Amino acid sequence: MAQAIGIDVGGTGIKAAIVDTTTGELLSDRLTVETPEQATPEQVVSAAQQLVAALLEQPAVLGTFGLEGVAARDAAAGGWNIEMPIGVALPSVVVDGITLSAANVSTQWIGHDAAAHFSRAFGVPVAIVNDADAAGWAEAHSGAARGQRGLTIVTTLGTGIGSALIQDGLLIPNTELGHLEIDGEPDYERVASPVARERDGISFAEWGARLSRYYQALERLFSPRLFVIGGGISSAPELFLPHLDVQTPVHIARYNQNAGIIGAAEFAVVATG
Repeated sequence: MAQAIGIDVGGTGIKAAIVDTTTGELLSDRLTVETPEQATPEQVVSAAQQLVAALLEQPAVLGTFGLEGVAARDAAAGGWNIEMPIGVALPSVVVDGITLSAANVSTQWIGHDAAAHFSRAFGVPVAIVNDADAAGWAEAHSGAARGQRGLTIVTTLGTGIGSALIQDGLLIPNTELGHLEIDGEPDYERVASPVARERDGISFAEWGARLSRYYQALERLFSPRLFVIGGGISSAPELFLPHLDVQTPVHIARYNQNAGIIGAAEFAVVATG
C-alpha cells in the first residue's frame, strides 16, 4: 500500500487527506480550510502547511501509521520531517512545476515556481498538477474511467468547468476546455458552470440545455468514447442528467469532491517514485 498526501486548492476551499494510492481510498479524515481571500502563493502555501500539520496529528492517523514525531513541525530544526510523497492540485496550467495561469486565485501564480515553493515549505519534493487533471488522473486510475479504452473526457463542474483528456489511460495535460468559444460566447464556462446557473437563476432544464451545447461541441471536436462528470454537482446527478442531450455515454465520477485530493496524491507517487 503506497500512501501519499493529496492537497486540492480550489477557489473557495483547500482540502487535504492521506490517500491509499493503490485503491484511491482516503486513509484519514478530509480536512478543509477556506481559501484565503487574495489566494497568493504565500497565503496558499501557509494554509496548506496548517492543513498538513493538523491532518497528520489526528489520533487515528498516528495510530495507523506510527507517524508520531514525523508529521509535526520540528521547532528545533525549523522545518518538517515528512516521509510520504505530497501532491498539490492547483487551478492553473502547470508545466514542469511552474503555474502558467490563475483561475480564482491571485495572478501572482502566473509564472510562479509552485513546485519549488511547496517543496521548500515542506522540506520534501512536492509534485504539482492541474486540478482538473488531478481529478481525471484519479478517475482513470481507480475511478469511473478505469480500464476505458479510447478517449475519455473528464469534466469537473464547479466554479468553472475543468477538463482532463484520458487516452487509453494516459493523461493529456492542461487542456482547459472550459474556455472554448461556443455559440458566440468566448468563454463558455461563464454561462454553463453550476455557478453560472445559480447566478442567472435558471432551472436545471435550462442549464441542461446549456450543458448539452457544451458536451455536443466536445463530441464534434474529439469524438470521445466516454464522458465522466465530476465536481460538486455530481453528487446529485438526478438534477441535471435527464436534461443532458448527448450521444456519448456519460458516467458520474466515482470520487466526487475527493477526486482532486486522490489524483494529486497518486500523481505525487508517480512523479517522485
